[in-house]
Amino acid sequence: MNNFVILPILIPLMTGIILIFVNKYTKTSRVISLISTILTVIVSLSLVNQVYHNGIQTLNLGDWDAPFGIVLVADMLASLLVTTGSIVVLACTIYSFKNIGKEREAFFYYAAVQFLMVGVLGAFLTGDLFNLFVFFEVMLMASYVLIVHGGTKPQLRESIKYILVNVISSALFVIAVAYLYAVTGTVNMADLSTKISQLGQPGIVTVISILFLVVFGLKGAIFPLFFWLPGSYNAPPTPITALFGALLTKVGVYSIIRTFTIIFYHDTGFTHTLIGILAGFTILVGVIGAVAYWDVKQIIIYNILTAVGVILVGVATLTPTSLTGSIYYLIHDMIIKAALFLLVGAMIVITGTSNLKKMGGLINHHPYLGWMFFIATISLAGIPPFSGFIGKLLIVKGSLAAEHYALVAAILISSLLVLYSVMKIFINGFWGEAKLRKEEEKGTTKGLLFPITLLLSLSIALGFGAEWFYPYISQAAQDLTDPSIYVQAVLKE
Repeated sequence: MNNFVILPILIPLMTGIILIFVNKYTKTSRVISLISTILTVIVSLSLVNQVYHNGIQTLNLGDWDAPFGIVLVADMLASLLVTTGSIVVLACTIYSFKNIGKEREAFFYYAAVQFLMVGVLGAFLTGDLFNLFVFFEVMLMASYVLIVHGGTKPQLRESIKYILVNVISSALFVIAVAYLYAVTGTVNMADLSTKISQLGQPGIVTVISILFLVVFGLKGAIFPLFFWLPGSYNAPPTPITALFGALLTKVGVYSIIRTFTIIFYHDTGFTHTLIGILAGFTILVGVIGAVAYWDVKQIIIYNILTAVGVILVGVATLTPTSLTGSIYYLIHDMIIKAALFLLVGAMIVITGTSNLKKMGGLINHHPYLGWMFFIATISLAGIPPFSGFIGKLLIVKGSLAAEHYALVAAILISSLLVLYSVMKIFINGFWGEAKLRKEEEKGTTKGLLFPITLLLSLSIALGFGAEWFYPYISQAAQDLTDPSIYVQAVLKE
């Protein structure tokens, strides 16, 4: 056992509680949030190092052995996502200092962000399905606070749809867990893997697996369950949208990866074929929306759907190479989506609008912002040697080996349309003649560029330093392709 595993959950939990009592003191809240999040990043990096050198780390809470007690499991996939998630929260927290507004800051904003982090990181680290549900609910309760934070009319309108969808998905989640427990007698993921393997995944378990796919598909916004996402993510302020876009849908995607590689991997002819079909349609819907809109936030929001589809292609093909690509692309997308939302947020601060047709020539007065957006654009589209290219290349390579040619075509065509959609922002928003003189700008980017630089630097490192990152991601994929590694680490068999 390793008590270190619980620290990425414990630190933001204690910080959130403390921030509730000091929320009226804005500067104090900022300092506490910053120090706590930096500490979480350091702990997460240390956890990655431990897993890399010593294998999967586990913690049996209350000293009850798995599968009877609650277990936290830090394999390489969970550790990498915990680290990436905490870095995204750090960047969004720093961005919030200058963008979210003092009224929101004084109304439990930083506490809600910390509790959101508890739910997200806890979902990555939990070793059983029921506690995955618990951490989902912690994450969702914090997101309910954040989506209405500030109380503007669009936020209140979209929050009704957002809450309704998530209440329904949570009810379905409990039902799915109950059905699976009735069939197998356990909710521990490692124990489920063993028992379903012994049963050979009978038809009833396959039906239950589809119910889980519906639940996680609602949370991950896969086709046709994405309808809530464009409006809900467009309503809140920029830092909250960045947190949602980078983290919340990725928790749903992570849950699909985890359950359909560790638990439901025996009837791939049905389940994974279905995942592949849904992934293809998700890519299609994403690129159509991204190309159609002239609202900068909506363009990035629809690109979330495209990325979700690309990641799930790797899960559908279920080859070691494609799974490695899915993990690489998942980490890349968490970072680059957060950076892009913060970038378009800075554009909105300058111009006072999200309508691309009312922007132009921003690079004349803001060259650093403009070229950062250009780098983020080519990274998102998968132009070599940036990180998006490496993830997509591995997914395509694995999919070709599995003869999933239609999905490969969808990925390649979508890459061109994604590039078009974000280059549309760069050409119309930054290039050409400036529509606003410097003195006519609605706000300043002071304090907003550093967190964006932090995320883009990490994205560039993930691309140019792929040789250094690849062994960690390859180890994560190995744990998924051979579930016995995970089972032995958790059950000590």
